[in-house]
Amino acid sequence: MNEKMPKARNYTPWIISIVGLVVVLVVGGLIAGHVKAQQDAAAQEYNKSHFNENVKIMDVSVGKLTVNQAYKKVNKLGKNQVTLENGKVIYSQVGEEKVTKKQIQTYFDEQYTRMPNATKRNYGSQDLDESAKKLSTLAKRSTTYQLAGKDYTFKAKDVLNKVTYKDGKYVYLDASTLTKQVKAIASKVNTLRTSYPFKTPTGKTITIQNKSYGWAINTPQAVKAIEDGLSSGAKTVDGKSTIFGDGFTDEGTGYGITANHGLGKDYIVVSLSAQKVWIYKNNKPVVTLDDVVTGTVTTSKGDSDATPTGVWYIGYKQTPSVLRGTNDDGSSYASKVSYWMPFTVDGCGFHDASWRTDWSKTAYLKGGSHGCVNVRPAEIKSVWDNVSTHEPVIVY
Repeated sequence: MNEKMPKARNYTPWIISIVGLVVVLVVGGLIAGHVKAQQDAAAQEYNKSHFNENVKIMDVSVGKLTVNQAYKKVNKLGKNQVTLENGKVIYSQVGEEKVTKKQIQTYFDEQYTRMPNATKRNYGSQDLDESAKKLSTLAKRSTTYQLAGKDYTFKAKDVLNKVTYKDGKYVYLDASTLTKQVKAIASKVNTLRTSYPFKTPTGKTITIQNKSYGWAINTPQAVKAIEDGLSSGAKTVDGKSTIFGDGFTDEGTGYGITANHGLGKDYIVVSLSAQKVWIYKNNKPVVTLDDVVTGTVTTSKGDSDATPTGVWYIGYKQTPSVLRGTNDDGSSYASKVSYWMPFTVDGCGFHDASWRTDWSKTAYLKGGSHGCVNVRPAEIKSVWDNVSTHEPVIVY
């Protein structure tokens, strides 16, 4: 039996095809690699002078820009300040140059990568964002200004016109609304220089004016204290630390006293026309002097040494003392007294006058003192024992 042998397969075409494909792939890979190398080289060269694509400076996109291009764009559009204005946090532009070219270069160097990088960066915004957070916190605060027994609450969002936050501190750029409100309070509570009705010991009602006696709000100081209170988050601000006075003390007198228009219940009254003195304790006269002598109304030179009217206060008490000054003829005097209680810084006060012989009701018209209230030596101790430092003296 004859059997046919199987016909041999021809693999040549397949081998040629495979070899050709390999050649094509190798050549293609070489070409692609060359192209890729060229592209990478170009990208590297480009990145040497251009920002990566997702970089911002002050929230302004500078991706694919050069340092010079970024400098121009940021200084045109960049927001470099954040402020709290009437309760709202606002980003704004301040100045023509918001960031220097040197700083732009620094940002460029920090973000530079050899090949393009898609990492998101935002330079120069962190400080602003921190300021915005601080200002947002400030806007929610309030503080109570406590003054002479009354409370005045200030809400930051209502009284702060413009505030920024720099170098870890709040900077108040516009305090006009707060200042206006503090002045409004001052107009109601200040006692220094104010006028009001007063009932004299004889029963007559007159108008008197505080001269050195009293206190007043130091508006700039009060504004700053309230601002500081808001800055620190303090719940209260002590208003007493923001007042001032006149005369012997700049701290003010009569603070917190509401009775008798701020005079209180203890005070001294001097009547120039009657040449009398009354010392009140608890609203009742405990000492009455019927024949004092006050300042000369008309001197030999035609001018006046009259005791000044108004409301003053006892500056201090001294025993003994020597009073020094100048007489009408220009000569100097040095008078020894046992008790001295001045009520004006110019040198008017209560003292004994052992040298005086004329204690008549008219002595003060032409032969009075240099402005002081002369008291008989026998009566001066009763004055000394019943008056206190800073006690009001009403001269009318």
